[in-house]
Amino acid sequence: MKIAFQMDPIGAIDIAGDSSFRLAEEAQARGHELFYYTPDKLAYDRGRITARGWPLTVQRVKGDHFSLGEERVADLSEFDVVWLRQDPPFDMFYITTTHLLQRVKETTLVVNDPFWVRNFPEKLLILDFPELMPPTAIARDLGTIRAFKEAHGDVILKPLYGNGGAGVFHLPESDRNLSSLHEMFTGFSREPLIVQKYLPEIKDGDKRVILVDGEPVGAINRLPGKGEVRSNMHVGGRPEKVALTDRDREICAIIGPRLREAGQIFVGIDVIGQYLTEINVTSPTGIKELERFDGINVAGKIWDAIEAKRA
Repeated sequence: MKIAFQMDPIGAIDIAGDSSFRLAEEAQARGHELFYYTPDKLAYDRGRITARGWPLTVQRVKGDHFSLGEERVADLSEFDVVWLRQDPPFDMFYITTTHLLQRVKETTLVVNDPFWVRNFPEKLLILDFPELMPPTAIARDLGTIRAFKEAHGDVILKPLYGNGGAGVFHLPESDRNLSSLHEMFTGFSREPLIVQKYLPEIKDGDKRVILVDGEPVGAINRLPGKGEVRSNMHVGGRPEKVALTDRDREICAIIGPRLREAGQIFVGIDVIGQYLTEINVTSPTGIKELERFDGINVAGKIWDAIEAKRA
């Protein structure tokens, strides 16, 4: 097949943990032809959806992990699969790329389906499953957030469309910084805030469960660094081997059919204790860590699902 990757600059990635690189590596090993472009090179041009990019070859050599062919403008309808793999922020630039990619759906499989990526923001999709999530409020209004904190005491406050652990604050019951934080956030952004009851189980880790076409294939645990409440690997979280629990499987059984129907082939959910906290569909990670810990070829399972859909 002919495969295009829409992703952040490939030269800067860490091949030891980057899931997009692992997906490209597996596709190349299966004989598929790769093409790469950055999201700023995507365009609507007189009825065509195009991207200015390069034929791509990858190799697992640190510092020499890719080579590019001659730059050209490609019509995305010529590809069998386009991967939507740039990282958030989930802003209007990101949303615009989903509108453009949606226009090639008659000829090309876009993974994950861009219509539902746009309509499944990570921290909002969980609202469809209130029985699975911790007590939560989403608001820009300080009074609403303050009332939630008074009801639950110990809370986590973060920007609704944040990612990678940026802007996450733990406000214990005795903390008096809520008004200042609200003033800071609303001073530079129009987006609402999300506040959730603090889950003490975070000290035991924030589990990332990977689903392929709605089915769980494994999990990794992410332990917060010393003195941290955030377990994201971007901010020093440490991954460790972990097994799926009955509760993890129960959560996946509830949300899996919805993800599968919406064309979300590669999804990473976050579970703390007994609670689902996020459903990541934009650019989930964790493939390499799961393969390293459990010996599961997750990239292979993802490509099996894609090849079956194309067939």
